[in-house]
Amino acid sequence: MGKKVLSLGQCAFDHGALGRFFLRHFQAELIPADKPDEALDLFSSGFFDLVLVNRILDRDQSSGLDFIKVFLLKRLGKTPVMLISNLPEAQAQAMGLGAVPGFGKAELESPAAIRLAGNILAGHAPG
Repeated sequence: MGKKVLSLGQCAFDHGALGRFFLRHFQAELIPADKPDEALDLFSSGFFDLVLVNRILDRDQSSGLDFIKVFLLKRLGKTPVMLISNLPEAQAQAMGLGAVPGFGKAELESPAAIRLAGNILAGHAPG
């Protein structure tokens, strides 16, 4: 069975780009969730190797950082959570909450993004 990645708050275009990225490089399936409660329901009903969170959720414009904080406070397993954002300050905030280092959509096909996502999906610490 391949890897599964839960993706919260991406617009349809970005979900497609992320889905192709994870499928092409890691044979991983990207499962979309539009809202936080949908993501929590999906997470509780299945196993995921990684949770991606958009900085601002497309559907309701709520904060992805707020979701990360709640998700990690509930300690829902050891699944890594990654913020998808081009903003370094948002990445720093997410890591301060306990998320793994992430990347922005502008970096999607970069060697650094491929290496980072690959290490996390392989169960290795980022770095």
